[in-house]
Amino acid sequence: MTSLYDEVQTPTEGVPTRRITVVVNGEKRTVDVEPRLLLAHLLRQGLQLTGTHIGCDTTSCGACTVLFDGRPVKSCTMLAVQADGHEVETVEGMASASELHPVQEGFKQEHGLQCGYCTPGMMLTSKALLERNPNPTEDDVRWALSGNLCRCTGYQNIVKSVLWAAEKMRAEQGEDA
Repeated sequence: MTSLYDEVQTPTEGVPTRRITVVVNGEKRTVDVEPRLLLAHLLRQGLQLTGTHIGCDTTSCGACTVLFDGRPVKSCTMLAVQADGHEVETVEGMASASELHPVQEGFKQEHGLQCGYCTPGMMLTSKALLERNPNPTEDDVRWALSGNLCRCTGYQNIVKSVLWAAEKMRAEQGEDA
């Protein structure tokens, strides 16, 4: 089976493409895409950033969540052409070369993942929450993550992971925990 992105790379005669430029994980990328290509497919097949998972294609599960100009969006229902001129961050962009982002550390320390399928979307949504609200309550975390489904856990360790990350980030900034 040929993926939609593969078709875009070698479009049949008469199939329109559009050149877009997107900053992905801090790197400016210019690609030619069909106007119908989903952002999730561009990221996964086109740019080989397979941390963005596709679970439902209906925005129900949140596995495809990425940060779009710093805000969580579900990339399975966003067209790649809509990202032209914008910044997109995937889970691959969270960590530096030498250390994990505090949210990633939190998921490790507090066992906030099981199979890992929903984890990238959960982490990016959590990162956006902590940038908006560095001292969230448990209810704040649960509300922020309400658009991300996990079929393996009862969410308790996911919530604990985000709260752990919030505490670490505040400590790194010299704020009271």
